[in-house]
Amino acid sequence: MKFSLLHTDTATKARAGLLETEHGHIETPIFMPVGTAGTVKGVHQRELKHDIQAQIILGNTYHLYLRPGIEIIESAGGLHKFNGWDKPVLTDSGGYQIFSLAAQRKLSEEGATFKSHIDGSTHFFSPESVMDIERTIGADIIMAFDECTPYPCEYNYAKNSLALTHRWLERCIKRFDETQPKYGYGQALFPIVQGSVYKDLRIQSAEFVAEKNCFGNAIGGLSVGEPAEEMYAMTEVVTNILPKDKPRYLMGVGTPANILESIALGIDMFDCVMPTRNARHGLLFTQNGIINIRNEKWKNDFSVLDENGTTYVDKEYTKAYLRHLLVCNELLAAQIASVHNLGFYLWLVKEARKKIMDGTFVEWKNKMVVQMAQRL
Repeated sequence: MKFSLLHTDTATKARAGLLETEHGHIETPIFMPVGTAGTVKGVHQRELKHDIQAQIILGNTYHLYLRPGIEIIESAGGLHKFNGWDKPVLTDSGGYQIFSLAAQRKLSEEGATFKSHIDGSTHFFSPESVMDIERTIGADIIMAFDECTPYPCEYNYAKNSLALTHRWLERCIKRFDETQPKYGYGQALFPIVQGSVYKDLRIQSAEFVAEKNCFGNAIGGLSVGEPAEEMYAMTEVVTNILPKDKPRYLMGVGTPANILESIALGIDMFDCVMPTRNARHGLLFTQNGIINIRNEKWKNDFSVLDENGTTYVDKEYTKAYLRHLLVCNELLAAQIASVHNLGFYLWLVKEARKKIMDGTFVEWKNKMVVQMAQRL
């Protein structure tokens, strides 16, 4: 696996790079569609590849561990074989899901005991077991096991949580180094910077993570309810410290504007459920603003979804028809809207990359941030 930094914007910290894996190349900055249970909700693999042009997707360790189970994935030959996706995959460690189960989990030095959201059964994740699970899932990029701190949280809680995350990271690296990939291709481990919204903790964590010299690095514990200004401030603190020659992944972010502002701060990789989750509720992202397709105003609008769109659905279906499908609770509505939103997100990062390369990123970014936030 290899990461090459090709160009850095002179007016911001925005970067254009190339991440090479054995399942294909990834042009950064990149958005990664979330495939929690081994599938991006409502979207066929062929649409992901050919229409949306996704270069990498996510799987989730917590959900895949519970269903279908690690034994089945291993019997299939790994997640790539199981779900038929032959491009790169990244797996979250499950830390965020366990964080979201606050009432059903207990943290200790050894790891996290939690109850399944499916049947209430009790399970245990340690840094070592998570590394073993992620080896078995077989993602190209795997995340270290951490505690994602809530927002808001007290300083002492964030400090103690960070210390635990750092101790867990050392155990993750040790287990990763003493094991091998299972399916004949390489895997890369990304540590996660934590520290809530406390600058000194973020600095401490970024320095600790940078010293580990892993292939790439992630920033977690943001986009969990804090104001956008806090998120940007913490991101900037961390990107000032993380190595410039390694990819940087801001986890769980976010809106189109969040993505462009974070690219300007030096972030290379993003994921978020927003494009598909919002699609299922009828919210469409476009270059000119946000459309709530449920609104009465679209009932007789027979124009295409997006004249400037990049997927087949943008030209093939009208606003009136999509509204009709959604009001009738037709499954096709979620599929069309999801393909559109993911296509828009992938267009956005691809266009950002072009603007970084030709030196016009900052002017374009400032215009787009305002334009995309409008309600149409």
